Amino acid sequence: MKKVLYTNKGDKLYWEKGDLHTQYGMVKEKDIKQGKIKTHIGTNLKVLDADFLDKLEKVKRGPAFMVPKDIGLILTNTSINKNSNVLDAGTGSGILSAYLSRFVKRVYSYERNPEFLKLAEENFKKLGIKNVELKNGDVYEDIKENDLDLITLDLLEPWNALKNARRALRSGGYIAVYTPNVSQVSRFVKELDKNSFIFIKTIEVIEREWVVDDLRIRPKNRMLGHTGFLTFVRKI
Repeated sequence: MKKVLYTNKGDKLYWEKGDLHTQYGMVKEKDIKQGKIKTHIGTNLKVLDADFLDKLEKVKRGPAFMVPKDIGLILTNTSINKNSNVLDAGTGSGILSAYLSRFVKRVYSYERNPEFLKLAEENFKKLGIKNVELKNGDVYEDIKENDLDLITLDLLEPWNALKNARRALRSGGYIAVYTPNVSQVSRFVKELDKNSFIFIKTIEVIEREWVVDDLRIRPKNRMLGHTGFLTFVRKI
């Protein structure tokens, strides 16, 4: 994807190549340039270069994936930076790994399902991501890396990765665990080795978007409610 186009009502269109045909009219390829343009029927469009978030909306989805409201909590609760090396376990479609790659030096992304691994690889190519190393591996069995700053676990039984995670993390490093059910939170915290990890907190975020136009300023009728719990711990 190269460009995104917005109507005056905020509807969003995507363009890669060739003439663009839409319900708002047609635009010739040669006329799709940064700024303001019109379709052949006179509809006004605003054109911008597609950025990371625009491209992310068009990647292929497979298994369930973490949404931005939850990913943001990981970025702001783990002290990662441009020099950090992190591991993402449970790659899936690669959404979390893709976000992490924009903020850290290196992402090691573990996925044991070959089909999901191929999907993530295709998505990283579309997004132009080069600092993610995909691995067909199982963190329950082994983690090859060491001195990691963060390990994220989006797994059914994250407590089974604790032994390997403890060895792979640097002192003071974080584990961020994403679990849909509170019973998983309880089991994970109970399985913590209190001599090796400090429990920081478990949180969730409820997102409510608002309608803002000439006639209305109010919450939308639908909101993004519970998606999962995030549990943060640190290695001693």
